[in-house]
Amino acid sequence: MTLRLSQVALDLDEDESRLRHKVAEHLGIAAKEISDLRIVRRGIDARRKPRLFRIFSVDFEVADQVALLHRHRDNKNLREAPGFSAPEIVPITGGHRVLVVGMGPAGLFAALRLAQSGADVALVERGRELERRCADVQNLWQEGVLDAESNPQFGEGGAGTFSDGKLTTRINDPWIPEVLRILVECGAPEDILVEAKPHVGTDRLRRVLRNFRKRLISLGVDIRFETRLTGLLTRSGRVCGAILNDRNESPCASLVLAPGHSARDTYRMLHKQGVEMETKPFAMGLRVEHPAAVINAIQWGHARHPRLPAADYRLSHNNAVSGRGAYSFCMCPGGEVIVASSEPGALVVNGMSCFEREGEFSNSALVVSVRRDDFDGDDPLAGVRFQRRWEEKAFRSGGGNYFAPAQNLLRFLGMGSGPFKSTARPGVREVELGDVLPSFVADELREALPWFGRKMPGFVSAEATLTGIESRTSAPLRILRGADGQSVSHAGLYPIGEGAGYAGGIVSSAVDGLKAADLIAKQHCQNRNRK
Repeated sequence: MTLRLSQVALDLDEDESRLRHKVAEHLGIAAKEISDLRIVRRGIDARRKPRLFRIFSVDFEVADQVALLHRHRDNKNLREAPGFSAPEIVPITGGHRVLVVGMGPAGLFAALRLAQSGADVALVERGRELERRCADVQNLWQEGVLDAESNPQFGEGGAGTFSDGKLTTRINDPWIPEVLRILVECGAPEDILVEAKPHVGTDRLRRVLRNFRKRLISLGVDIRFETRLTGLLTRSGRVCGAILNDRNESPCASLVLAPGHSARDTYRMLHKQGVEMETKPFAMGLRVEHPAAVINAIQWGHARHPRLPAADYRLSHNNAVSGRGAYSFCMCPGGEVIVASSEPGALVVNGMSCFEREGEFSNSALVVSVRRDDFDGDDPLAGVRFQRRWEEKAFRSGGGNYFAPAQNLLRFLGMGSGPFKSTARPGVREVELGDVLPSFVADELREALPWFGRKMPGFVSAEATLTGIESRTSAPLRILRGADGQSVSHAGLYPIGEGAGYAGGIVSSAVDGLKAADLIAKQHCQNRNRK
């Protein structure tokens, strides 16, 4: 039996080698009695800044675990360490052919699990492989030239390829350790297994994707880039294949659809073919940038410290009058704001960080909830039209060359002015951002920002710049599926991930992909057994 002790604290100047002695002191035993000690969680307690503590959970063994547990039965931080084993792979035999559409985390992990189960898997992606995609994205950021099929939204890895690579999630699922383990096997830093707020960073994530691709190929997965889903083939109400690139028919027994939240032409095709979908609320707003040292000083009490990462934050404000919420989203410490457009004549921004998070600035989305009744119409594509309308307005406001519209935060609030600095590439253009947003979004942000400033003194400052617009926080619709994972209108179609409306981030999307793969495997086994 292995034991786990939580809330073990070290000062910033104490080395992690002191953990064994800390555990021994806490439990009243000799340090030599402790064996196989390992860190399972690492975080930071900043409640008493500027004195900060690093907080650990550790697993270890002693000679008589039962006696130690009994002696410390009132200690809520000491318990038996929970075990985890990934669900067993359900074997698929008989050449069950599965077409997986989309190479974001949901599609990648679904394809991996299905291939491990023995399915005949084809994985298609409308965008390009990582190496060519990176060159296309650099062309957007340096020259203002957009490739509508290879950009920060489309291509190997999905939208997460150009992000902070966050692995935090609000779901609590037994599949999460399996997702992290696979990422580490593909080259992610082992620290993601223990950090309270793990991330990979866009630089390390690219190495992971290359290794993930090699792993899929070794399992026999047929990977095809620049291959777009343009139609569904059906027989007796069941999907039996796909039309790719408007001309090629690809038969399959199951079609796993992981489209990503920006595949608007795919949404339109599905709607035209009668796939059941519904509008879904999302959020819209701006990116805010501060010097990283400012955020570090606010959160840590230190502008910079060798044992402290770049600081993050989470803010929220609920307006009791309007019933709307404003909140920070996808915070990127030591990162940059990026232009993340995927359609000509439309402008959208996002945040991105490298693993070390050593950039001069930190940024976060500040977004406001958008409800169904804000849309023009109630058809499933109404939210898409709402997003596009404001992205096109942002494009025009920025000058029509993929420069992002931006404004000093104090000027946006009508409280003064300050320097105008942004990391966004290919550049920014100073405008009145209130004219680039729906009026209710601008109003809610102006209501929330002073409250954020009281929560984090120094947040509302002349050094902060706002950039717009952030409109791809999540999918604006949901492709309806049943408990068996299949579309409620088209059997054999398995919608998954963030673009289908069932996840929000790398980890939850990966978990959704793994679960869909197991549902397909179990269904196929059940059908085979009944025969």
